[in-house]
Amino acid sequence: MTPDRIDIVWIVIATCMIFTMQAGFCCLESGFVRAKNSINVALKNLADFCIAALLFWAFGFAFAFGAGNGWIGATHWLFDARGEIAVGVFFLFQLMFCGTSATIVSGAVAERVSFASYIAITIVISSLIYPVYANWAWNTGQFGGSSGWLAQLGFIDFAGSSVVHSIGGWVSLAAVLIIGPRTGRFLPGQPSMRGHDLVMSTLGVMLLWFGWFGFNGGSTLALNESVPSILINTTLGGCAGGVANLILSQLLYDKIRVEDFLNGTLAGLVAITANCHNTSGLGAVIIGAVGGGVAIAGAELLERWKIDDAVGAVPVHLCAGIWGTLAVAIFGDPAGWPVQHDRFTQFGIQLLGCAAAAVYGFGVTYILLRLINMAVPLRVTSEAEAIGLNQAEHGAGSAMLDLVGDMERQRREGRFDQPVRVVVGSEVETIALQYNRVIARVTRDADALRRAIEDLKRAKQAAEEASNAKSAFLASMSHELRTPLNAVIGFSEILTNELFGHLGDPRYKDYASDILASGRHLLSLVNDLLDHTRIEAGRVELHDVEMDVHEHAEAALRLMRERASAASVSLRGSFPDLLPYLLADERAVRQMLLNLLGNAVKFTPPGGSVSLAVQQEDDGRLAITVSDTGIGMKREDVPRALEPFVQLHHHMNKSYGGTGLGLPLVQALMRLHGGSITIDSREGEGTSVTLRFPRSRVRQLPAIAADARAAD
Repeated sequence: MTPDRIDIVWIVIATCMIFTMQAGFCCLESGFVRAKNSINVALKNLADFCIAALLFWAFGFAFAFGAGNGWIGATHWLFDARGEIAVGVFFLFQLMFCGTSATIVSGAVAERVSFASYIAITIVISSLIYPVYANWAWNTGQFGGSSGWLAQLGFIDFAGSSVVHSIGGWVSLAAVLIIGPRTGRFLPGQPSMRGHDLVMSTLGVMLLWFGWFGFNGGSTLALNESVPSILINTTLGGCAGGVANLILSQLLYDKIRVEDFLNGTLAGLVAITANCHNTSGLGAVIIGAVGGGVAIAGAELLERWKIDDAVGAVPVHLCAGIWGTLAVAIFGDPAGWPVQHDRFTQFGIQLLGCAAAAVYGFGVTYILLRLINMAVPLRVTSEAEAIGLNQAEHGAGSAMLDLVGDMERQRREGRFDQPVRVVVGSEVETIALQYNRVIARVTRDADALRRAIEDLKRAKQAAEEASNAKSAFLASMSHELRTPLNAVIGFSEILTNELFGHLGDPRYKDYASDILASGRHLLSLVNDLLDHTRIEAGRVELHDVEMDVHEHAEAALRLMRERASAASVSLRGSFPDLLPYLLADERAVRQMLLNLLGNAVKFTPPGGSVSLAVQQEDDGRLAITVSDTGIGMKREDVPRALEPFVQLHHHMNKSYGGTGLGLPLVQALMRLHGGSITIDSREGEGTSVTLRFPRSRVRQLPAIAADARAAD
């Protein structure tokens, strides 16, 4: 085999290796997206290669390498290489590059671009954008005519960091800006959309790496002495990019993120592609490592600017591609450059090539896609995006998607009486069976719960009816009892009043006094019971007035002095000189004061003391406190003392009497006023009850009233 034949065989092998990159892109992108869109992405990868290959054969190769004027070629239409083996192999090799550039776009726009729209994007890049820029950078007059204008300046892009990868990245950026982010992608508080099969994506990176050996090694177009160093630099660049992103991911996010590692490896490979033939091993490591860092920085910028690139194509291929192109002037060996420039001049030429890719690749693509989008929307409907493009675009469901669809239908309709479909032998058969068991159990429990709720509703209704009947009965009976009791009390007062004469036997007077005392006690019980039933039935309305708390407190003390004196209990009051008015129901306040004072006197043994204090607290609330040195109660019994009809001890009931309604009535009336009640009690030491009225009910004294009270 002649050397020429060996070179041809090497290019054919490299071409086949590059074709495996299509499989790599398919695995990478389908694993990076959600399962409901994986089939759609895979089909787009195959379809774009088919479309790109046909267009490149028809006129793309002519634009790129035909004889031309330095801007575009114009020969070799409908390429036919019969009898020209070397030319045919060259065409096939370059066709793979065109297909690779087109495939880059599919991952960036995944999950929301219709299949037809993606074909339109593929036509734009493979027939117009890629071939024209390839002419500028790579056409050296192989088939006659002038070299490309960038090539004439000495622009270097050995295997396509800019020609293939940056161009694919610029087209991707233009497309994602027009179609917008996926629904829900940047909602606050929502986790980022993760790929469904990162193992598949990892396999994709390995396949791409294998194809990269043909991508870079075959760009020599001959099996010469530079091939081994090119393959070594390619390996070093990819490894450095991956390791750099392992370190950066751990430092930035405190964890190794799989997507960053995979894309960092690819970014290292992209970066070394432009200069793998003309740099040292150390240079390759630095270029690859920086490429990985550039990719992670680019991904952060897209996230901050809310630009949605589904697989990170823009950071990897565009950002790392630009860096790799510029790195030629930084790390390349000037002796191997086609035009002998100093590094500064070469850097300017490399920068010009990047700018040309941006203006042409992004600018023209953006204009064309914007016009297409105005005529036919590139993006699928929100409904199609929600159910996934596998089903919406191709009717290609899966057992998992069918299961999710059945579950979503149940959630939307609120009906769980029908089980989800079970596909025997599928990967979700066990999940579907278990889900149906859970739903059956939940349905049974829900039926039981509904029956229990109905029973509770009926029981509640019966209890309310019984409570209303009880309240009505107690109110009626209380009213009926008050009339005769008032008569008994009135006649008893007459009998005990000496102004109406002597009754004869002194015992009769004692009897009449006992009747009077018992009648008053019974009337007090009836009044408490009536008040309790009215509050319980919600028939109490407050009649608020601005009242003088000082006067009402003094009046309450006067009413209780005789009772306190009879019980040998000292009774005193403590009031500041100036107290604000209180917006409250006078009758309710008087009743609360008498109830508290009455309880305090009743439960204080002879020789003890009861005090009534009123003050305005620092927060503006008005506090009324009744304290005694009586028998008190245990702390754990305080809540029970506030329950209606509760007597804490049997001996209390026998010794002191009462209905157990005093404190509950006070608590209920305070709630009506929006205030609170606090009880501090110690058994054998006494009790202190504090009523606090809210600041909204406190009214400051007018100046005239304040001066008058101060004078008193």
